[in-house]
Amino acid sequence: MSPCNIGRIHSVETFGTVDGPGIRMVVFMQGCPMRCAYCHNPDTWAVDGGKPISVDEVLDEYERNKEYYKKGGLTVTGGEPLLQIDFVTQLFQKAKEKKIHTCLDTSGITFSTNPEQLAKMDQLIRVTDLVMLDIKHIDEEEHKKLTKQSNVPILAFARYLSEKKVEVWIRHVVVPGITYQEVYLKRLGEFIATLGNVKALDVLPYHTMGIVKYENLGLDYPLKGVPALEKTDAVKAKDIILRAYREVKRKSKS
Repeated sequence: MSPCNIGRIHSVETFGTVDGPGIRMVVFMQGCPMRCAYCHNPDTWAVDGGKPISVDEVLDEYERNKEYYKKGGLTVTGGEPLLQIDFVTQLFQKAKEKKIHTCLDTSGITFSTNPEQLAKMDQLIRVTDLVMLDIKHIDEEEHKKLTKQSNVPILAFARYLSEKKVEVWIRHVVVPGITYQEVYLKRLGEFIATLGNVKALDVLPYHTMGIVKYENLGLDYPLKGVPALEKTDAVKAKDIILRAYREVKRKSKS
């Protein structure tokens, strides 16, 4: 059996409703290079964790519940699924043969213009119907503080997807005192306005439900003391992003 036919997964959600359109099977891949301060799945970080699974096993599970997925499909998330790009590509290739809608939920952190890596990305994107792209922070230095990684490859990935005309939903978590600042929200809106493929924007309020998991794993929670964001503030944040987005679009037409 080919090595790229086997992936390491954390878990599978059989009836997901928030990871793409419709009811979906959601595969959580194992391994992530990001260390987001608000991550609520730190048990997905280790690349050697989780359990092995084959492409056919994933699709067999999908087939068992396919009647529920008629207006949905298959979403691969993480962790960071692009760490296992060969497996995800083969999974999506076989899924498309079965006319299954494919969605990739990623931070884009592994994106590279290295010719070999870019060729792999091109191959994956050809069989990807939708990308849900998590932009953690629009400012590079603040992004490093929040995730321990630069956002340069992430923003480059966003531009790449725009060039490829792949449908994208942007996701952004709003954290009090960190991303919930007008200057950054405006910059995010201005950046999104430069992309030609964004179909939706999900602004998600930071929550503290992950604290228990950190305690169970014996880890210190990085945002201890930071309160959950009120849903009304998430609405305000989205409005700031969209106002900046519309202003860029208005200027580009005038």
